[in-house]
Amino acid sequence: MITEKKGFSINGYLAFFAVLPLLQVVFGYVLFSQTNIIIGIIGSVLTLICWGGFFMVQPNQAKVMTLFGSYVGTEKRNGLRWTIPFFMRKTVSLRIRNFESAKIKVNDNLGNPIEIATIVVWSVTDSAEAMFEVDDYESYVTIQSESALRNLASSYSYDPQSDNESDVALRSHPLEVSEKLKREVQERLGKAGLTVHESKISHLAYAPEIASAMLQRQQATAIIAARSKIVEGAVGMVEMALDRLKAQNVVDLDEERKAMMVSNLLVVLCGDKNAQPIVNSGSLY
Repeated sequence: MITEKKGFSINGYLAFFAVLPLLQVVFGYVLFSQTNIIIGIIGSVLTLICWGGFFMVQPNQAKVMTLFGSYVGTEKRNGLRWTIPFFMRKTVSLRIRNFESAKIKVNDNLGNPIEIATIVVWSVTDSAEAMFEVDDYESYVTIQSESALRNLASSYSYDPQSDNESDVALRSHPLEVSEKLKREVQERLGKAGLTVHESKISHLAYAPEIASAMLQRQQATAIIAARSKIVEGAVGMVEMALDRLKAQNVVDLDEERKAMMVSNLLVVLCGDKNAQPIVNSGSLY
């Protein structure tokens, strides 16, 4: 495995003020000397070759240098630099980048087809690994991120299957799912000298063919939960009403009248519509 190391280069301004006077001296020697013109020409050629060693490094940028196919180092210092002219230099951006995957269809761990997408924030931290360990590190990010997303989606269910808070699901636990996705993507991209700064789910939905059925199931679950809460509250209110009537001696009810009162109160409290009162002018019997 090739790891990043510091390459050889010097300050470009110092090299410029050293090469420029040398070039002037050599050309003057060629023009005014009649005896060693060949030496002057050779010196001029070497001086011109030295000009090829100048290069510029922008902020958050690296220059990966190779010599005849061998990696010799990376230069990250900004500004004008000079190195051996025979070094080949390739630019690698160290800036933070965003990658948004396409919406992919995958089955969750219950077999339900869902649509999911992610946003991965990444950057190059080891320029040598990014250049030499993979063929194209940008394409590598795309393919490996989508592969990690598929694996993550198949490991969890879309919705939690119980009221247990430890039951992690894609929709109900976004922070835990994002952290797991970040770790999984980092394990894959770390081989190419890349660092994942953030990874989050950007789109999550049931596939169109089952979206309607799943919506009905969610609505039914919500209705059942709401009804359970209403019944629980209604029973408590009926119990409180009977206890207060008995404690304050407002009316003495036998078991049959208590049953009728409980029935009427539950109908009123649990009904979807407002109750229509009926005035009874006769006897209960």
